[in-house]
Amino acid sequence: MKAAQITSFGAPDVLRVNEVARPAPGAGEVLVSVEASSVNGHDAVVRAGELKMMSGRRFPIGTGLDFAGVVVETGDGVEGYRAGDRVWGMVHPRQRHTTAGAAEYVVVLADRIAPAPEGVSSVDAASLVVAGATALLALRDSVHAAKGERVLVRGAAGGVGTAAVQLAHALGCHVTALARERHAQVLTSLGADEVLDYGTTTSDRLGPFDVIVDTVGTELNCYRSRLTKGGRMVTVGLSAPAMAAIAASTVYGSRRIRTFSANPGTAVLRDVAAHVTSGALRPVVDGVYPLAEITAAHEAFERGGSVGKQVVAVSA
Repeated sequence: MKAAQITSFGAPDVLRVNEVARPAPGAGEVLVSVEASSVNGHDAVVRAGELKMMSGRRFPIGTGLDFAGVVVETGDGVEGYRAGDRVWGMVHPRQRHTTAGAAEYVVVLADRIAPAPEGVSSVDAASLVVAGATALLALRDSVHAAKGERVLVRGAAGGVGTAAVQLAHALGCHVTALARERHAQVLTSLGADEVLDYGTTTSDRLGPFDVIVDTVGTELNCYRSRLTKGGRMVTVGLSAPAMAAIAASTVYGSRRIRTFSANPGTAVLRDVAAHVTSGALRPVVDGVYPLAEITAAHEAFERGGSVGKQVVAVSA
């Protein structure tokens, strides 16, 4: 089979599409024929060598955290899935993979997949696996956003940002999106009540907010200061300065900065699918690239400035 792999740490040009042996499912595992995968921040930092503790230093390393496709074969002990089922899921983000979601086939434990939402193409589904799960876990489980609260989504035009805008709107929150001015129309259509240009709007001109969802990971203390008493902030844009700000914020009680590593299993993926089926969450795709052009997909991701996800169409 063909699989995209990291051949050394560095820029997108270290990616290669290689011929490798097709994996076989073991006990409790499922073999999926991948139709699409997307580019996530996790993929970029692994490729850049920023997560060597998890990826290891032995090459090649697989890339592609998420995927959507069709079950081909199940291993011993797997119940609830059979060949031909459409599914979506993700590989474990804290384990090393020689091949991952950006490949013609992927093997994962059955508790890392769920039925894909009906009526959604695999390209669209792949754009929502990590983004939808991360936004849902941030709003629902981390900061417990509630109806009527004022929510700021920082980095609102990205994959997680566009999903967070939609889910916060579905919760009945007043949503302020911080993004490029040119993305205002799209973000308004997704449910943002207000869109502010991040290039001209400084943090001291914002707020107050009950909830802040940050996908950028910079100036966290400046934004934390815009919380109401009892307000909550979560960031998924991790960096060394971000971790320092998170640690320092623990003295602020409920106004501390929260973070988490999105690692959804079947239950969360089912919940995301339910939001897609209900119409509360829809895909936002900026570009679609064949597997052979995965380098270009990563380059587009790193350039930024787009709205939504970069998706790699494997066999969709």
